[in-house]
Formats: sequence, C-alpha cells, structure tokens
Amino acid sequence: MSIDIDALDARLDAAGDRLTRYRAAGLRVFATSSFQPNSVLLLHLLATRAPWVPVYFLDTGYHFPETLLWRDTLAARTGLRVVDLRSPMPRSQQRDADGRLLFVSDPDRCCHLNKVLPLQPVQAAHDVWVTGLRAAQSAQRADMDEEEPDASGVLKYSPLLRWTGRELEAMRDAHALPRHPLEGRGFASIGCSPCTTASSGGLDDRAGRWSGQRKTECGLHGGAR
Repeated sequence: MSIDIDALDARLDAAGDRLTRYRAAGLRVFATSSFQPNSVLLLHLLATRAPWVPVYFLDTGYHFPETLLWRDTLAARTGLRVVDLRSPMPRSQQRDADGRLLFVSDPDRCCHLNKVLPLQPVQAAHDVWVTGLRAAQSAQRADMDEEEPDASGVLKYSPLLRWTGRELEAMRDAHALPRHPLEGRGFASIGCSPCTTASSGGLDDRAGRWSGQRKTECGLHGGAR
C-alpha cells in the first residue's frame, strides 16, 4: 500500500499549528533531540513549522564523532538554534569507589548525571517540552500519550508518537532528509558510544541500546532501568 505524503505533511501542519497555539497562549516551548537517525523528522517539523523553538542537545561527552558532525550539519541546514547541554560534573569525576567509569558500573547513574541533571534547569524555565518519541520504539513508549504531563512539571508533547517506521521512512525519502552517517553501518538507534552497538533489528526500534542489560531508558522519559 502506498503512503500518502500529502496526508503526512498535513499531520506535520497540525503539529505546527499546535506549537503555534502554545506560543500564542504564552507558553514557553523547547525541544530536545539526540540527533540519531529517527531525529530528522522532528527537526524537519520544527525547521519548517516552528523554527522559533530552541533545540537542546545533551552532549554527554560519549557521543560518536559521527553524531556530533551530523548535529552540526543538520543545525546548519535547518537553521535551528541548537543548544548544547553538559553535565555539571566533569567526566573525570564520574567514577565509582573502585575508580571505574560509571557507564561500566552504574549506567543509570551515568545517564542521570549526563542527561537528566543538565536538562533540569531547562525544564524549570519552560512550560512545554517537544520530543521525538515514537510508540514503536519500546513497550514503555507505546503506553504514552501524545500530550501528557511530565514528572518534571512541564507538558510533554510528542507529535510523532503514533507515526510508523514506514511513514517516517517515506517522509525522509519524499523530502530528501539526510541520514545519520552510522545508519548504513547497522545502527538502528544511536546513543552514547559505550552503550550502543550495531544491530540487525529486534523487537523495537531501540535494538542495540544497552545491549545485554535490562536497562531500556536513560531516565528522561520514565525511570531508567
């Protein structure tokens, strides 16, 4: 079955209208992006319908060089204002009592220091948080609503939540959206390099993240585990 690109563009228009209504109501809006392969449609939405929304990138210090290059390339191409956030704790201090780096011994703590903690001041200064979450990414995300209150106190809006992988792929082709450099090397979902492996697929779109662990979230979107 062919995919109606005009209908998908209309869905992006509706999302852009909602962002405009937030702004008209005096709400302070921000977005986050991990600049992984599936991030490009959210960035396209913001660039074409709400370029005034700042995009925050959590620079953990552990990203693949290709991700950082892709971030800079997309920022230049879209004209979006991308703001890097970093942990208040230097990486040299992010070790356990035995001197091991936290991503080895306590990845939940590592995520908290490098993702949750640096985003907290941004959340406190805004009313609406725009994310690129999709239900197909995990069982936990499948239970989320497109618009729902976040534990941080902001309203979380995920305009792409019910989009399928086929729809996203169709839009990437239709609008000639660029691809992450690592995508062609078997990476389905790309986070920090110590906790991301290439994957041939899996039960969800986040195959390859924290491989071999029970952990599926960094803590930004529900409890890390």
